Amino acid sequence: MSAETVIAVAATVIALGSLWVSWAQTRATRLHNRQSVRPLLRIRRIRQDDLVGLKLVNAGLGPAVVTRSVVFLDGVPAGEWNREVKAVLFTPGRWPRTYSLRAGSVVLAGQEVFLVRLDGPGPDRLQEFWSLIDRRLVIEVEYESLYGGEGFSVTSAKPAGGS
Repeated sequence: MSAETVIAVAATVIALGSLWVSWAQTRATRLHNRQSVRPLLRIRRIRQDDLVGLKLVNAGLGPAVVTRSVVFLDGVPAGEWNREVKAVLFTPGRWPRTYSLRAGSVVLAGQEVFLVRLDGPGPDRLQEFWSLIDRRLVIEVEYESLYGGEGFSVTSAKPAGGS
């Protein structure tokens, strides 16, 4: 084999290696960029002496764009978490404070908001409301990052075997 052939083969191998390294670096950078704006929504049950509710928390690094929300009452879908569904779930005079989640709503990084909250005096009223949100009401939220297409979701349902 001549010297020119060896040099040409070596140059080709080096060029292909450089191409592979560049491709791997680009892929890693894209993954890092997506992770740097990844939202992480959690729904927490809150029960205190004078406050009962479900709190939505974005513990991630970027905003969460809501793509869909679904409410289940006793396992039956009731619709999107909006004013119409809330009017069916809660009777006048017992209307809690609520926060709607429609498609396109944005939950900013670090934002905490009560999806539903009842506070004030009346332990019996709070106990009844706690029973509703703890045993009967489930809210599911589907969301994505600013990049879109990830299909993340969070639910207020208790984990299997949880109390």
